[in-house]
Amino acid sequence: MEPSEIEDVIIYSDGACKGNPGRGGWGAVLVSGTNEKELFGGEALTTNNRMEMTAVIEALRALKRRCRIKVYTDSQYVQKGIGEWLPGWKARGWKTADKKPVKNADLWQEMDKLARQHDITWHWVRGHNGHPGNERADALANRGVDSLKG
Repeated sequence: MEPSEIEDVIIYSDGACKGNPGRGGWGAVLVSGTNEKELFGGEALTTNNRMEMTAVIEALRALKRRCRIKVYTDSQYVQKGIGEWLPGWKARGWKTADKKPVKNADLWQEMDKLARQHDITWHWVRGHNGHPGNERADALANRGVDSLKG
């Protein structure tokens, strides 16, 4: 595929948890040109980190072809995990530097698999600081939590 044929996509992702562990939700906003798509969901018993990761994973799953993506997350866990820690975890057979199993390895492996299908740059933004994309993703993550009520 020619570089000019690759679609540019911006993803804003966030996770939320009421209790940690507890009821959790994830949200993502995908933007490509004038097109936008909102995604959200929830899990009855989960952690904030798992929801942060699930938001990115579900956004990447929604893409049907290779894209050039900018992912914006307020999770340093996601940012550092994908940008710094992942190569070492893979080299050590999904063990940390102190030889313990990597937490959330199932999600890290899925995120890695999906991320390798695209050209992605990862950006950290401060959460709850007025960033419009992050605020929208946060609202969707909370909708995911709320969807579990009743």
